[in-house]
Amino acid sequence: MSNAASGLSPSSTNDRSFFIAIGVVSAGALALLAWLLLIRRGGAGMGVDLRFMPAVNAGLNATAAALLLGGWVAIKRGARKVHQNLMVSAFSASALFLVGYLAYHYVHGDTRYVGDFRGLYLTLLASHVLLSMPVLPMALVAFYFSWRQQFARHRKVTRWLAPIWLYVSVTGVVVFFMLRGGVPAVS
Repeated sequence: MSNAASGLSPSSTNDRSFFIAIGVVSAGALALLAWLLLIRRGGAGMGVDLRFMPAVNAGLNATAAALLLGGWVAIKRGARKVHQNLMVSAFSASALFLVGYLAYHYVHGDTRYVGDFRGLYLTLLASHVLLSMPVLPMALVAFYFSWRQQFARHRKVTRWLAPIWLYVSVTGVVVFFMLRGGVPAVS
């Protein structure tokens, strides 16, 4: 059946293929995370010590948050090219975070919270994890609409994506400090 016979324009066919690909990539990423955190639970070892990675990952989350804020300011000022560069950089920082996160948990498994604010920590962690799930597919959709120069659709996605992605980036840093017992005292 041709696109004309099915009532689909070539653009909507391309969109559908892209959305299917995003669904497959997102489902694969979630399945990998579920396997790592719920089934495998770390312990590969292989003589690799990645205990430094949580600090690197917190730095990548903080970098992503700063770049997201910079991108928001840039687009509000009409600096579209600066906005694009900052958003690609934020996506890169978040992608590097994800690679580091997967590597750390592959080798070491979960980190258990041992502090005094367990309820607060678990609530923050749950919101962080649940809200992190749509970031990758939403970011890919936002990039796609921008690439297609469908800026009205891009804005509809980013209206939701921006605060979620920023929240996830910031709470990633907070979770790191909560797991490490807070910020060291300065004397």
